[in-house]
Amino acid sequence: MYYSEDLIEEVRSRNDIVDVISGYVRLQRRGSSYFGLCPFHNEKSPSFSVSPGKQMYYCFGCGAGGNVFTFLMEYENYTFPEAVKTLADRCGVELPEMEYSEEARRQADLKSQLLEIQKKAARYYYYELRQEKGRAAYEYLKGRALSDGTIKRFGLGYSSQQSREMYQYLKHEGYSDALLKESGLFSMDERSGFYDKFWNRVMFPIMDVNNRVIGFGGRVMGDAKPKYLNSPETKIFDKSRNLYGLNFARSSRKPNLIICEGYMDVISMHQAGFNQAVASLGTALTVQQSLLMKRYTNEVLVTYDSDEAGTKAALRAIPILREAGLSVRVINMKPYKDPDEFIKALGTEAFQERIDQAQSSFLFEVEVLERGYNLKDPAAKTAFFDETAKKLLAFSDELERNNYIEAVASRYGVAYETLRRKVNQLGMVMGGQAPKPKPRELSGQKKPKEEGTAASQKLLLTWAVSDPGYFRVILRYIKPEDFSVPLYRQIAEMLWEQQEKGQLNPAGILSRFENAEEQREAAAVFNAVLKKVETKEEMEKALQETVYKVKQDSLNRKARELTPSDMEGLQQLVKDRRDLEKLHISLD
Repeated sequence: MYYSEDLIEEVRSRNDIVDVISGYVRLQRRGSSYFGLCPFHNEKSPSFSVSPGKQMYYCFGCGAGGNVFTFLMEYENYTFPEAVKTLADRCGVELPEMEYSEEARRQADLKSQLLEIQKKAARYYYYELRQEKGRAAYEYLKGRALSDGTIKRFGLGYSSQQSREMYQYLKHEGYSDALLKESGLFSMDERSGFYDKFWNRVMFPIMDVNNRVIGFGGRVMGDAKPKYLNSPETKIFDKSRNLYGLNFARSSRKPNLIICEGYMDVISMHQAGFNQAVASLGTALTVQQSLLMKRYTNEVLVTYDSDEAGTKAALRAIPILREAGLSVRVINMKPYKDPDEFIKALGTEAFQERIDQAQSSFLFEVEVLERGYNLKDPAAKTAFFDETAKKLLAFSDELERNNYIEAVASRYGVAYETLRRKVNQLGMVMGGQAPKPKPRELSGQKKPKEEGTAASQKLLLTWAVSDPGYFRVILRYIKPEDFSVPLYRQIAEMLWEQQEKGQLNPAGILSRFENAEEQREAAAVFNAVLKKVETKEEMEKALQETVYKVKQDSLNRKARELTPSDMEGLQQLVKDRRDLEKLHISLD
C-alpha cells in the first residue's frame, strides 16, 4: 500500500510519540526525554527512551527503535498500512482509498482470511454444542451453572469426536490446505494428512479487544490429556499480547481489572456481575499483557488459585504488574480454590466483600514469606525480618517505604523504629557491597564493534541531529557521498535535503525505510549515546578528528576509483587533500 510522503508525515506529526507510547509503557521524564521499561525485552531498570524533540523511541538495552509507526508495527504486530490507519483514525486524518503493494496486499489478505476461518470455526463449534452429539458438553456447561445467555455471550461450543469434521467443513467452504495449515486449527502427519487439533472438547473462542476471534481454548470431555489445549501462535494470535475476556472487560465501568487463571473463572465472574475479569492464555503473565491492562486501568486485583501453584503464579505476576505502573492487590479466596468455586458456594455479595478487603500485594508477599519461618523460634524470626527488610528496600520512595514498614511492624508486633533502623542499616550494607551490574548480553553474543570509519560516519550523523551548530559545521566539510556505509549515505542524503529546506525531521526519515532492520539501525544512529564533552575546545577537537577521518576515507576511495587518464579528477583530488591538511574546525 502506498500513501504520499506528505500524508504519512501529516499523520506522524499529529500523533505525539510520547502520548501514543504512554498508552503502552509507563514513562517518566528524565531531562529532555522520557524513560520506561522496554516493552520488547524483559528488564528491571528503564533503558527505553522516548524523545519528544526527535519524535523517536530507542532502547539502549535491546536496540529497538523507530518512530510512532515503527512502535505500533513492533508492539501490535501491525503492517505499515495498518499502523498508518490506526494513527490516522486516532488524530482524525482521513485517508484516501488504499493502494496495496503486492506484499502488503498478500499479508492483509492472509490475515483477513485467517480471521474469517476462525469466525466460521467458532460458529460451527457453537452449532455443534446444540446438536445431539454435543449434549454431554452442553450438560457439562449447565452443570457449571452457566446460563444460555452466558454460553451465547462467550460463544462457547463443542468440537466433535470426529477428528476430521472441522477440516472437511472448511475444505467444503473452499479454503486451501496451505491456508488451513496457517490457521492453527489443524495438525498433520504423513500417514493421516490433516486432522482437527481440537476434538471432543468444550470450545472457548478467544477474542481480541475488537471482538474478533483469533484462536481457541478447548477443555477435553473425559480424562484425556491435556485437559486444556490452546491454539498455537499464528499470524493473528499471539498469546503473550492478548487476554481472555478483555474484549468485554475493557468497557467495564469498574475501577479495576481482575486477573485470574482460567476461562471458567472469567466466565463465571462475568455472569455474576464482575465483568472486569480477564485471564492469561495458558501461560504465565507476560510484560506485554500487563502493559495491555495498563491501557484500561490503574489497578489490578490478583485472584489466582489459592493452592501452591496459584500462589507461585501470583508471586511471579506481582512484580510484572508493578513494573507496568499498576497498583496491585490480592484477593483472598480461602477456603475455596478459585473464584468460580467461591461464587457458587458463597455468592456475589461475599465475593464483593473479598474484593473490598483485598490486601496489598506487598503484604501478601510478606505473608507467603512468613510460611517458611517458625516465628516462635528467635533465630527464625530474626531471619524472617532480615528477608522482609530486604523486600522493604525495594521501595525507592521513602514515604511509601515508611508506610509499609509501619504496616509490617503493626502486623507482626514489632516497634516501628526498630524495623525502620534494620531496613536502613541493611540498605547501607547492601549499598556498599552491591557490585556494579555488567552490561546485559541480549542474544548471548557480543555485538561486533563497528570499524573505525563506519563508527566515525555514524558519529557525524548523531552529532548532526543532536545540535544545529554541529550540523552547520559538518555541512561545510562533509557531503552525503563522503559516507561509504550505504545506510549512512541514505540517511545523510535525507538529512542534507531536510537541512536545505530548513526542516530537520529525523522521525520523518524513518518512515522512508520499508525494511524494519534498516529502521532500527537508523534509529540507533539518531539515538547513539554521545560521550560528554566538558569544554568547547574538546568538542572542536572531537569534530576535527572525526571529520578528518571520514573525509580522508572518502578521498582514498575516490583515488582508488580514478582512472590514470582523468587529469581533472586527479587535480581536484590533490586540491582536496591539501585542503584537508589545512582543516581547522571552530564552533565560533
